[in-house]
Amino acid sequence: MVRPAISARVVSTLKYKSNTCEELTVESSSLARRYNLLTTAQEQRVSSNKTTAFWMGSGNGDGIEAAELATVTGEREAVRSAMETKACK
Repeated sequence: MVRPAISARVVSTLKYKSNTCEELTVESSSLARRYNLLTTAQEQRVSSNKTTAFWMGSGNGDGIEAAELATVTGEREAVRSAMETKACK
């Protein structure tokens, strides 16, 4: 599966400062599931838009999925950083 090249939105780790390691683990798992769903949706949009671009001359693959994917990617990075700071396993 090809992952879309979407930059992460910057999310502060302060959002997760008061979370326990267990809470961070749960959040990380939830974000991973959301990331996978959004990645699949984005890949389908890109594929659909390539077909549209071929036949109609337009379509670029961005949209709500891309914006959400950028946010979720940033959230995942913030959670990962918070987990490292707290030395979670």
